[in-house]
Amino acid sequence: MKKILWLTALAVMILTTGFAQEYTPAPENLEARQQFQDNKFGMFIHWGLSSILGDGEWVMNNRKISVKDYSRLLPAFDPHNFDAAKWVGAAKSAGMKYIVFITRHHDGFSNWDTKYSDWKITNTPYGKDVLRQLADECKKQGIQLGLYYSTLDWYRDDYPYETGRTGKFSGRTKKSDYDHYLQFMKNQLTELLTNYGPVMSIWLDGHWDQTNVEGSKDMSSRLDWRYNELYAHIHNLQPSVLIGNNHHQTPFPGEDFQMFERDLPGQNKSGLSFQTASDVLPLETCETMNGSWGFNITDNNYKSTKDLIHYLVGAAGRNANFLLNIGPMPDGSVQPEFLDTLKEIGKWTAKYGETVYGSRGGVVDPQDWGVVVSKGKNIYVHVFNKPKENYIFLPEVKEKISKATAFDNGKELKFRQQAEGVFVYIDDLPGNDTDAIIQLNIK
Repeated sequence: MKKILWLTALAVMILTTGFAQEYTPAPENLEARQQFQDNKFGMFIHWGLSSILGDGEWVMNNRKISVKDYSRLLPAFDPHNFDAAKWVGAAKSAGMKYIVFITRHHDGFSNWDTKYSDWKITNTPYGKDVLRQLADECKKQGIQLGLYYSTLDWYRDDYPYETGRTGKFSGRTKKSDYDHYLQFMKNQLTELLTNYGPVMSIWLDGHWDQTNVEGSKDMSSRLDWRYNELYAHIHNLQPSVLIGNNHHQTPFPGEDFQMFERDLPGQNKSGLSFQTASDVLPLETCETMNGSWGFNITDNNYKSTKDLIHYLVGAAGRNANFLLNIGPMPDGSVQPEFLDTLKEIGKWTAKYGETVYGSRGGVVDPQDWGVVVSKGKNIYVHVFNKPKENYIFLPEVKEKISKATAFDNGKELKFRQQAEGVFVYIDDLPGNDTDAIIQLNIK
């Protein structure tokens, strides 16, 4: 009887949450997941109309700006210094393999020539389709393109703002209409997935607007988003596209990768990441170069090159990609502090990238001294902080190790393998302020 009641409750939950779907990834989707994991490193780009105010991408909400007043920014947006080749070139020179671009953030402004809204970049003095230029340049330079799309909207009346926890000062009074809004999203996503070539990923964001704050006991949504319809629509347009949703919860049916915001999997420094890392789906973590996502004119809290490299390698050790954000200025140019850091990261990836790209984590749990990844017949031990002992211990490594060498100079290192793991002696490991790497060859 208890089992029948449990199954009945489960069926009701499935019907009310809208997750009653069966999703079998297409073969090309599974292949895309592998490529995504091999990529390891990408660039996030937060940019749009909100950049004008120089106070981050949440400025409309945070400064309680109404739709009427925010609309006055449209004739002021003229990013005449936008150069897609420079944006993509900066990513490529840093060793990044893909870009995720904000097509539409929570202020509802579309960075492409959409037919379904007048609130778009082609109605500004600039008048050009930024996404078209970026997509063409990514194809030219061999960089994959992912598209961020907000499911939350502070601007439109049809979004169910009444039950949302943000956008409360926009001045909207008309009754919302989610059926209409869902069709609007489908129409825009159809444009994005048919007019701009192959898309690597659709990066959704905004689910949390309809839930209690992260960490609450009840994280159910006040809105039936009907993800079964939305996800099926996306996959029908491009079966290989990877769907992720920044809901800060366990992945929902139909999603192809799990994302973490400002946290490495297994961490929760941000207060957003209470979810357990999936052991089935690819993982990705995103972080900023300073403290802001969108352009913030007073934010000079820049992270060091060393810290960002540790983030990249630390993500790989946890079997995750690293999506590093830039927030270009309102004129379309990227501030030199970002470019300088990207250039320095590029020097590292040019020399050591082979120890990260195409690798998989999970060989050994992250240690106080660093992380471990595997790739083919090699295991790479990334030592961020040399331990006090003269050895590194790798617990439960079952593969038979034939040789240990210092990656920097190829010098052989002494090691001892026994049932409980591998001891690698680091007396002859050259110093490296950022990351001393040991290469272990598997027999």
